[in-house]
Amino acid sequence: MNLGKLLPSIAGIVAFFKQNSSMGKIGVKIILFYVLFLFVAASCVGTKTNKNKVIVTNISSKTANLDSVKSSNSPRLFELLPKGSIWVDSVYNAMTLEERLGQLFMVAAYSNKDTVHFNAIDKLIQESKIGGLIFFQGGPVRQVKLINRFQSLSKTPLFIGIDAERGLDMRLDSTYSYPWNMTLGAIQDIRLLEEVGVQMGIQSKRLGLHFNFAPVVDINTNSRNPILGFRSFGEDKFKVMERAIAVMKGVQSQGIFSTGKYFPGHGDTEMDSHRGLPTINFSKEKLIEVALCPYKKMFHEGLSSVIVAHLNAPSLESRPNFPSSISYTIVTDILQKELGFKGLIFTDALNMQSVSTFKLPGEINFEAFMAGNDVLLFPEDVPLAIEKFKLAYSTNLFSEERLAFSVKKILKFKYKAGLNSYKPIVTANLYNDLNRSENDALQYELYENAITVLKNTAAVLPIKNLDKEKIAYVKIGDDTNDVFISTLKKYAEVTVVEDADLDSLQVKLQPFTTVIIGYHQSDVDFRNDDLKSNEIFKINFLAKNNNVILDIFAKPYALLPFTNFHDIEGLVVSYQNSTIAQIVSAELIFGAIEAKGKLPVSINTSFKVNHGLSTEKLNRLGFATPENVGMNAAVLSKIDVIANKAIDGKMTPGIQVLVSRKGKVIYQKSYGHHTYDKTIAVQDSDIYDVASLTKILATLPNIMLQYDQQKINMESTLGLMSPIFKDSNKANINFKDLLSHYAGLAAGIPFYKATMDKSKFPSEVYFRKVLEKQFSKQLADSLFVRNDFSETIMKMIVKSKISLKKEYKYSDLTFMILKDYLEKTTGKTLDVLIQENFYRSLGMNNSSFKPLLKFDKSRIPPTETDTYFRHQLLQGYVNDLSAALEGGVSGHAGIFSNAMDVAKIMELYLQKGNYGNRQYFSEKTFDDFNTCYFCAAGNRRGVGFDKPQLGTKGPTCGCASMTSFGHTGYTGTMAWADPETQIVFVFLSNRTFPIAGENRLSKENIREDIQRIIYEAIIN
Repeated sequence: MNLGKLLPSIAGIVAFFKQNSSMGKIGVKIILFYVLFLFVAASCVGTKTNKNKVIVTNISSKTANLDSVKSSNSPRLFELLPKGSIWVDSVYNAMTLEERLGQLFMVAAYSNKDTVHFNAIDKLIQESKIGGLIFFQGGPVRQVKLINRFQSLSKTPLFIGIDAERGLDMRLDSTYSYPWNMTLGAIQDIRLLEEVGVQMGIQSKRLGLHFNFAPVVDINTNSRNPILGFRSFGEDKFKVMERAIAVMKGVQSQGIFSTGKYFPGHGDTEMDSHRGLPTINFSKEKLIEVALCPYKKMFHEGLSSVIVAHLNAPSLESRPNFPSSISYTIVTDILQKELGFKGLIFTDALNMQSVSTFKLPGEINFEAFMAGNDVLLFPEDVPLAIEKFKLAYSTNLFSEERLAFSVKKILKFKYKAGLNSYKPIVTANLYNDLNRSENDALQYELYENAITVLKNTAAVLPIKNLDKEKIAYVKIGDDTNDVFISTLKKYAEVTVVEDADLDSLQVKLQPFTTVIIGYHQSDVDFRNDDLKSNEIFKINFLAKNNNVILDIFAKPYALLPFTNFHDIEGLVVSYQNSTIAQIVSAELIFGAIEAKGKLPVSINTSFKVNHGLSTEKLNRLGFATPENVGMNAAVLSKIDVIANKAIDGKMTPGIQVLVSRKGKVIYQKSYGHHTYDKTIAVQDSDIYDVASLTKILATLPNIMLQYDQQKINMESTLGLMSPIFKDSNKANINFKDLLSHYAGLAAGIPFYKATMDKSKFPSEVYFRKVLEKQFSKQLADSLFVRNDFSETIMKMIVKSKISLKKEYKYSDLTFMILKDYLEKTTGKTLDVLIQENFYRSLGMNNSSFKPLLKFDKSRIPPTETDTYFRHQLLQGYVNDLSAALEGGVSGHAGIFSNAMDVAKIMELYLQKGNYGNRQYFSEKTFDDFNTCYFCAAGNRRGVGFDKPQLGTKGPTCGCASMTSFGHTGYTGTMAWADPETQIVFVFLSNRTFPIAGENRLSKENIREDIQRIIYEAIIN
């Protein structure tokens, strides 16, 4: 021991008490205590030099009769029934002094560390009798096993807490993360924030926790605050208060204690308290008016506990650079006496440099306790601290009354947490319990309500007239944007444009009408997301030369360096770069949702707090989880079994399935591969030959336009519609009969047989192997049919026989006739008509006749190896031979599409002719076509649409309503919509590959079984 080095410290203590002679006898006790403690500590540390400050506490050794202070908490919040009080007293009375002191300490634990750490915790529990653990990094299963282990070693059950402001993912892998508080601060529907608290509480409860050290209650009045920022709900004290209370209520509704932090207010600081002692320069009046405002209301609403920060608050604590966490004035006089808080009081972590510079290690713990804190969080050297406490107790530096005040309060909370009858936590199904689909459902709602539009010049948002738009996307930032791009492309054709040279980039952008700029930054804690000068220059340059929508996937403070937003037409703040944020932001840009968010903070003078524009909602398909629309994700997951059964049974090599409800796509999944050699996995963007779905995806909508324009009606006859039928046996067939498959037409005609030579190959009379002027319609690689062969087909249809018996008979000829009618009436081919009238404006940019003219062949699964006519692999050429003979454009087959695009036109039908707030045809027109006119005669068909079976066999699961409608296709496809449940179901496959053969997909009821699962998943 080096006594010489202790003398200056002793002299300092003596000098202090000479200046504070009013302390009386307690001062003498403290002098003696510190002299004694310095000797003990010096003995412990040997010859190491201690350069740390010595703190002398000028406080009472008693509890200052705090029980008599009027509580600001809600009445009876912390009261116990007699049974509980008996338990608290009995446990306390049975404790030794060491056990009582141990209850004050909450030690850091990590489930990702090794046995050395675990054994050290074991020792602290068994020897130091610590009262609780705060868990940090690790994993949920590992943590639960450790909690069970540690609880089994503790005589008095341990408090278990976690600092998980935005969910367990903040500390644990394989768990869920909710948006930052700043993101939540943009939400106006407070109910959603309470639900965040509820879910966090449920997850904490399942993990065996008792405290979640959240929410942050600080008001972010300083945009340069390095430790707060995104962790704050914002800069408006009333909105912060409202949101903090909502989260608190949600958490505590699940039996988890919520903790408000960081008292007395960390908002207006510019230093990280992990690295130093931040200063609050507010006057006491302003602190009370601003920083303490939320606390007062939260206390009344039932806040269980508070964390006291390590701050230098000169207006509250006269001693210079004295941490608030060990200030009796702040912790006792203000928090407990003036504000009347009766809950548990925690220190902030005592290993932080803002207070750790005041050690000896045990000393800071004692100072915090004497200041009025109940629980000492993340203490260093607990055994040494307990020795100091025992020494202080033995010298009457604090009383039994003071110790009982905190320890009994701790025990009271333990009783309320159910620790009087502790049971080990079950690990079975833990991962699934913590990662329920309801988590994502809420996440969608949160971002739908948070994303904020700051500028919308000339209503550039949402993008409306897709048929007149050519959209480019330019990326800024270093984080991923894949989900944003893929979602944008589900609405329209969006081209990603890149070039390091700005001038070259601008040249590439000239053909585009709208440029979306995405600023993508990682959601890493405390990262500086501010736009850099070169990025601002790039944005300004592009905005001056283009119609720009700037979307910020970072906290709004990223815009602070931006001084001029004049040239930016649309400005969106999406707050974070998470998967769901990217999806929802794309939805907003295209109008599937409206903008609802309000800025939680100001951006210089450009945009003030609470600024946020509303935008128009267009009835385009959006995206959500099953739970968002009243369905059960667990039930829907059974689709996997059916789809994999089909693939494993070689009924089809690949499948796309899409389910939407109430205008939201809730299930979109691709299975298998393009072929059985499994070289190319099916993607959602892949394009299938949809076969007879063409009837309702291309021909029928154009026919409905004709009907809507009163150019035809249900009684119109073929003779009047098409002159070629005027003198035929079909002249008197009316429109209603024709489209209800009630006209007696043949199912089909083998047109190709007349075009084969003697060797059963395509005849040179009708075909060429190379493109020629009169042979320009391609039906396969190196195979072109005569341009006039469509006329030959129509002549054969005109001459074909019809049944005289009035009965239902499905026929492809109906839609071949209607294709001919449309083209001769409008003067445009069907492939042009469908693009002009529907696909471009609907954003069906993945749908087309003759897909090889537009799409890469690698995106198109092959349909068949043709061994009977074309003698080659069919990939990108229509499988149906009659449609192929028309060059791939026919009324009954020829469309290639993906599930997303098919769902769009089915949604248009479901909305009775309206999509994207554009009315394509009247509601009456849709109702007329979706009517079964001959059901009484046993014909289930609508006008163009297939309808549910009237008996036991048919196209559906038997569970769809009779108002439902759709169609199936030969290649293994199905599209079905139900107005009563608002469900759209799309199933695409290439079941005909490699050889059509037996339709086992149909015989095994694969599509119907999947549809049945969809209906079973409906909750409400």
